[in-house]
Amino acid sequence: MTDPIPARRLGVLLLATLSLSAAAGCGSSDPVGGGTTTPASFDVNPGVYQVTVTGAEPKQALTLVDRDGRRLITLVTDEGGNAIFANIPEEHLVYETGTGAPPPSGRGHTLRPGDGYVIRDESKTPYEASEPFRVLSREDHPPESFYEGQVLNGVPWQIIGGVLEGHVPEEGFNYLTMRDGTTLSAMVRFPDPRFYGPPPYPTVIELSGYAPSRPSSPEPGSMIAQAFGYATVGLNLRGTGCSGGVFDVFSAAEQADGYDAVEIVARQPWVLHGHVGMIGLSYSGNAQLYVGSTKPPSLAGLAALSVIEDSWQMAWPGGIYNAGFTRQWILERERQSAGGQGWTLDRINAGDTICEENQALRDQSVGFEAFVRSLEYRPADADDRDLSKLVGKIDRPVFLTGAWHDEQTGPRFGTMLKSFTGPGKKRFVVFNGHHPDGYAAHNLSRWYEFLGLYVAKRVPRLLEVVRAALPGEMEKNFGAPLELDPDRFADLDDSQYEEALARWEADPSVTIDFEVGMGDPEGALGAPVPRFTAHFDEFPPASVVPWRLYLDEGGLLNASLPASEGADRFTFDAEIGMVGYAQESAYDFIRPSVTLDFRWEPTRDGKGLSYLTEPLAEDVVIAGSGHADLWIASESEEAAVEILLSEVTPEGDEVRIQNGVLRVGFREVDEARSDDLTIQILYGPENYVEVPTGEYIPVQVPIFPVAHPLRAGSRLRVQINTPGGDLPLWFFENRDPGGEDVGYRIGRGGSVASSIVLPVLPAGAVEIPAERPICGALRGQPCRPYVELVNQPG
Repeated sequence: MTDPIPARRLGVLLLATLSLSAAAGCGSSDPVGGGTTTPASFDVNPGVYQVTVTGAEPKQALTLVDRDGRRLITLVTDEGGNAIFANIPEEHLVYETGTGAPPPSGRGHTLRPGDGYVIRDESKTPYEASEPFRVLSREDHPPESFYEGQVLNGVPWQIIGGVLEGHVPEEGFNYLTMRDGTTLSAMVRFPDPRFYGPPPYPTVIELSGYAPSRPSSPEPGSMIAQAFGYATVGLNLRGTGCSGGVFDVFSAAEQADGYDAVEIVARQPWVLHGHVGMIGLSYSGNAQLYVGSTKPPSLAGLAALSVIEDSWQMAWPGGIYNAGFTRQWILERERQSAGGQGWTLDRINAGDTICEENQALRDQSVGFEAFVRSLEYRPADADDRDLSKLVGKIDRPVFLTGAWHDEQTGPRFGTMLKSFTGPGKKRFVVFNGHHPDGYAAHNLSRWYEFLGLYVAKRVPRLLEVVRAALPGEMEKNFGAPLELDPDRFADLDDSQYEEALARWEADPSVTIDFEVGMGDPEGALGAPVPRFTAHFDEFPPASVVPWRLYLDEGGLLNASLPASEGADRFTFDAEIGMVGYAQESAYDFIRPSVTLDFRWEPTRDGKGLSYLTEPLAEDVVIAGSGHADLWIASESEEAAVEILLSEVTPEGDEVRIQNGVLRVGFREVDEARSDDLTIQILYGPENYVEVPTGEYIPVQVPIFPVAHPLRAGSRLRVQINTPGGDLPLWFFENRDPGGEDVGYRIGRGGSVASSIVLPVLPAGAVEIPAERPICGALRGQPCRPYVELVNQPG
């Protein structure tokens, strides 16, 4: 285990490097309190968008003052004399830390970078004050010597898992020091030298708040990469595992930590080419995209699987609180951050003093779920954690996979694919399916090629022993012996790297896998194998055109305007918001879909509306985001709607396609980010307008992105109802509009012609197999017998 750079030495280094403003000495003028100040008896350590105080008295009130003398917030330290200033309210207030209460800035902002801040104790006469300091930005980088001075050790790991005989995992456990002195725990594993020889090795980092630095067992991405011949660095984010600092998911401090980690690891002598890649699914997939936006010079590429887009919209999809997966995920991160993880306690008990010292700030962990719940309106600072606003800064190659029906992170990743505008080849693989499917064999084949070409910088060539062993591992996890794709570079020798790279980069950027679950109906029905595939240069494909269908009387859905004006009415469903169709835990979604217990129930009479097309005359392929143009007359100032798309087959089966939800008070469209098909809504406090009662208003409801084929003879069904019941793990806290008798009228025809608009590919753009999928086989798309829902006239 290597020792981190002492925090005191690091502080001196950063002070010199960043040219902080001149420090005020003893007896300096105080712009607010008047008179003089005395030197602080506590320690102040500035970081990225935050500043940490240690060594103060327990329950000492400390006030943060900006360079203009404005008192921003007063924090009362915890029992250890610690406080972290990171969230600033609109007006000065006093907040007691160490209680687990949510931070005080639901209507404020994060601490801004800049010079001249001071922290002082105003209860003392004269005031006790720190020297002026600078709050760092993401761009305040330490000197090269800071990165070069850190040495990391690794331990060889067997290709089949477990430490190599004659070694112990402890050999690979390290601490990395970040620019603010915080130390992060890291586990370095080398690939099996019996197969891959001595270092240097191509190297990847897996960064998350789970347990990537746990010595005993690697995370899935690291385990696979090691078998494929990569050195791996599992790194715990600040405030998690044995890492210091305080947990603040996807914060600027976390992003800067990732930059520092890339630069530290890339300078190790065992790293091939002096650069590293990043890998991971879900948390570690998201984390690497944030890191990529900081542009670490030594980053070779990103391989991100099953990711989010806007973290605020994960918690508040359509402006409605996600009381399902998102809430549970935040609560679990909060619990682990405050109470520690089992393996960290084991290390402390075994004598890891650094891990123990790094727990000292855990009392500064806040009630994050309560804080997120308080963010009913999207704050402007949410842009700092909105990947759609950040991925355009990434200047390295990116490989990304995502499932339209991801039960955890959702489908909004599809709306940000066009935001990857930076240099570097992009490869996006999108499909129907579940959260774990990024690690299915079919996707791993592309993942391995990407890492080989951009991180290892060689012709991708997998050891036959690994290829032969993988189906057994796939069967243990996915319930089917899935095989890697054939080696597409088998005709090239090791000297033809440039030709292999050119072949990869000549491929279109977007691959859409259709009807995943039907790729091997005889041997692996419901397993993550696509039935057919299409390739495009972008998503949504440039060739898609709007397909507008109007709601008509009798529950019809027509391409032409209705002949007469009318309305249908449904009433609020008070129970449906907290209903999901899955009876399994999130981690069972890895199994074949035909084995899962899905109970996707029909909408109750009077609680929703249904509209169907006539049987389609030809095949139609939906590819992209759509929306509903509704005219709604509400009987309450509170209204929320869901749009549900499904396919009704001639055999009488109904297959779920996609949905969209919206709290109707949020109906202002972000015109700058919207187009004829994709609608982006503004969710700030200034954008919310109460719903007028008894009069029609136009509302555009975004429909999440998806790609789905509709065969000739099928009918497209559109349902409108209260959000809920149509997703496995996302639950909605719908606000009570005044009881279950409150109704909503949806206009039809004339001046209130409601419609939906979907992106469809030109006829013949994709060749679709004639035979329909087996009901229940498609991953992420439950299937049920079609049940008619008769609309109630409005």
